[in-house]
Amino acid sequence: MRSKDRIAYFYDDNLGEDCPVFDNLFEFCQIYAGGTIDAARRLNNQLCDIAINWAGGLHHAKKCEASGFCYINDLVLGILELLKYHARVLYIDIDVHHGDGVEEAFYFTDRVMTVSFHKYGDSFFPGTGDAKEIGEREGKFYAINVPLKDGIDDSSFTRLFKTIISKVVETYQPGAIVLQCGADSLAGDRLGCFNLSIDGHAECVSFVKRFNLPLLVTGGGGYTKENVARCWTVETGVLLDTELPNEIPQNDYIKYFAPEFSLKVPNGPIENLNSKSYLSTIKMQVLENLRCIQHAPSVQMQEVPPDFYIPEFDEDEQNPDERIDQHTQDKHIQRDDEYYDGDNDNDQMNIS
Repeated sequence: MRSKDRIAYFYDDNLGEDCPVFDNLFEFCQIYAGGTIDAARRLNNQLCDIAINWAGGLHHAKKCEASGFCYINDLVLGILELLKYHARVLYIDIDVHHGDGVEEAFYFTDRVMTVSFHKYGDSFFPGTGDAKEIGEREGKFYAINVPLKDGIDDSSFTRLFKTIISKVVETYQPGAIVLQCGADSLAGDRLGCFNLSIDGHAECVSFVKRFNLPLLVTGGGGYTKENVARCWTVETGVLLDTELPNEIPQNDYIKYFAPEFSLKVPNGPIENLNSKSYLSTIKMQVLENLRCIQHAPSVQMQEVPPDFYIPEFDEDEQNPDERIDQHTQDKHIQRDDEYYDGDNDNDQMNIS
């Protein structure tokens, strides 16, 4: 296929505009989507209590459409993996944009409850996420949207978040939680319009962790890259119960954090357009919808797809600072049926 024809083909398949085609795109998708699937698999097999994939969280991608810088929806794939072991999975999204791709994937089922806190209105991307979007058929009332206006601050956001998520967990009783931590909801983001500090954003992560349920944490949006790095560093510390010093140590990328060279980012100057009455209305609407659902819905018995293969190696013996590219890793993978013993060994010499 000629280059021009190939580009036209990609644009026809909705890979243009906000989803540009670039070299090694497929490998990029393999890495971030595979990371989320592997994280879910490790939780299922009780190899960890919390699994993190900061490269994941691409929540806009649909089944047949790339959207909003998202090519493959790794969150949906991870949730499907968790559903092999858990009757109910809770998805929480604190990206400034609505988690439309995840909501759409599970809009008709009660086995996944999606809760998205996001900016809504003023033609803000993706244009979905009204509080009236609550799911359909078996999934009615299992999609929860918390539409917010510009400038919401730490106190308003965390108070609303804790109230809603507490009631959701109490009512829905999920077996596992997936938390998308898009950093574009931070103050000063190039595409965002919220007024959250890193401490406020991380407080949501800390609150979800306290439920002591299997937890899969991913990244997401974030367009002021130095603040994204700060945010997910702090939240990694939160998930590991480790308090980090505010001063960033010397490293190869220290110039990006000038002039403060500090880890924390304070609130911004954006006016908070979310009045107390508006937030109260949203909260009451969500809590009223929760009263309409079946308490901890049961699941009929059905065939469970098999697990993926888990490589047998000791992670503790690996150097966490050593980077190995995917191609090199693939060379170390041996198929189970590659070699045979006995009569099945075609390489045996026929000696008569």
